[in-house]
Amino acid sequence: MKRLCATVLVMEAIVIALAIPVATHIDHLTPRDALLTGGVAAVAAVVAAAIARWQLALTLVVGSLVQVFAIVSGKTVPVMYFLGGIFAALWVIGIWLGYRVERAAGH
Repeated sequence: MKRLCATVLVMEAIVIALAIPVATHIDHLTPRDALLTGGVAAVAAVVAAAIARWQLALTLVVGSLVQVFAIVSGKTVPVMYFLGGIFAALWVIGIWLGYRVERAAGH
């Protein structure tokens, strides 16, 4: 489960980072504001992915907050409603499958 959650978060960080210039163009956000909010979310996703091996509980909390941010960021970049929803679904499925596999393996 750790690797699966980390993979979802890293891919999501890339999507969030790519949405930063779109936010400045579509919503006329200042580059500073877009970089600050998007950058913090992308860095949080990468940090959560990096600590998944040692602090899975913290990764699940931070990762879930990143999912909420990705969906809510659709207010600024409308396609993020869709992309955030996809990543949130992958997040939930990853956690569910991870628990099933770990339970079957006896961990």
